Amino acid sequence: MSQPLHEAADSTYTLLSLGDSYTIGESVPAAENFPHQLVALLRGKGLRFQEPDIVAKTGWTTDELQDGISGAALRAKYDIVTLLIGVNNQYRGRALDEYRHQFEELLQRALAFAGQQPSHVIVLSIPDWGVTPFAADRDRASIARDIDAFNAANRAISANYGVHYLDITGLTREAASEPLLVAGDGLHPSGREYAHWSAKLLPLVVANFPGMGSDGIKTEK
Repeated sequence: MSQPLHEAADSTYTLLSLGDSYTIGESVPAAENFPHQLVALLRGKGLRFQEPDIVAKTGWTTDELQDGISGAALRAKYDIVTLLIGVNNQYRGRALDEYRHQFEELLQRALAFAGQQPSHVIVLSIPDWGVTPFAADRDRASIARDIDAFNAANRAISANYGVHYLDITGLTREAASEPLLVAGDGLHPSGREYAHWSAKLLPLVVANFPGMGSDGIKTEK
């Protein structure tokens, strides 16, 4: 059973975000990536979160993220951990079975960082880069099918471990008709798109705090 976080007057909470370009926010200012926007929203609700620790790099696959985590100077435990990885496995034509195995290992590490509390871990689905201008000369339908297959795998594994799963793929597909959701490089999400993700993440995080409703509003006793 998940244990709630216990807030004190001088509490500070920690967020660890693991991933790739979608986590560091390639082509947008750092303040506009989703970990920083999420922390800003949490602070706006009165929750004292430190700046997020981020282990992510543009182009990383699951095995490269594993290596990145192993080489990073991190805390033993975090209050909230997010995991978003897999687009580069799909982009490079890596095997789905390999992804399943490596994603599960990464999720196990995320849980370890969260003190084995599933409600403190949030997996985000892989965005569909096939709708972006970058993919104009690609087979968009094939990309979508691949992304859906990889997401079916990470969703099933997430369900097995009882962690939160946030499906953002549909949101990213709105970029097909809304150019402002794409960054200036024509491939990655814009700060506006990351704001949508952060708003969806917020209730999943604050649900771990006593005295806070799922909408992040303090409740009366």
